[in-house]
Amino acid sequence: MRREALFALPIIAAIGGALAWAGSQGGIRTGGVPVFALGVALAFVINALAFVPSWLARSERFYDLTGSATYLSVAGLALALGPADGRARLLAAMIGVWALRLGIFLFARIHASGRDPRFDAIKLDFARFLMAFMLQGLWVALTAGAALAAMTAAPGAPALGVSDAIGFLVWLAGFGLEVVADRQKQVFRADPAHADRFIATGLWARSRHPNYLGEIVLWLGVAWVAFPALAGFNLATLVSPLFVYVLLTRISGIPLLEARARRRWGADPAYLAYLEETPRLFPRLSSGRPS
Repeated sequence: MRREALFALPIIAAIGGALAWAGSQGGIRTGGVPVFALGVALAFVINALAFVPSWLARSERFYDLTGSATYLSVAGLALALGPADGRARLLAAMIGVWALRLGIFLFARIHASGRDPRFDAIKLDFARFLMAFMLQGLWVALTAGAALAAMTAAPGAPALGVSDAIGFLVWLAGFGLEVVADRQKQVFRADPAHADRFIATGLWARSRHPNYLGEIVLWLGVAWVAFPALAGFNLATLVSPLFVYVLLTRISGIPLLEARARRRWGADPAYLAYLEETPRLFPRLSSGRPS
């Protein structure tokens, strides 16, 4: 695994560099440097700096909080150096509210539990732990890329209109879905009667991962609002919601969680029935099983 991590680091850097080039096309500059590229660089720098004390302590305690701080910093940079028009302020608010809420939620969760099982082996390996932080920097740059490109685009984008209101409502629906799903799971786990049980009630009776569905939808809303300000090569930053979907459904999110769940409840007939009857991501209009 260490060899794969060392191989992945230059790939991460190359993807980040390609994104910085594409998103900077037609964008504003400061001191001759594209503001978009500065935002991408800032995402990596923050995570590299956070990695140092995390490695020395062999702790993942501040990993998620670092991710949220990175979103806030990148959005703040774009807002401070960009034209700061209505679209830029709306995009900054959408990213800021989401990042602040999720960062506080995840930090409180790991503070209460003391550990994140995903990092049990990773945090003991320098290359793999560094890769996790660099991937987080790339994650921020890619997911916030469309918003960052729109916020640093040269003046001339159309004013906010009906289409942007629709995009905001899409974001709001995704944000609300993620908040409610996280809260339902938090309340479920806090009940001692639910010790060593899986959640299959509320939104979780309609989708096995409603929180991830919410995250995908909210980034679609962000890309929707950003789109009118984009042109040429920086349209490539619209990959944001697709990237979130692929990463959460094919690489890190759902596959890891479901593999862990199968190890824990794979012999439980109720869990096997839940897998059979409940959609993985996109819900049915009615519950797939009685709550």
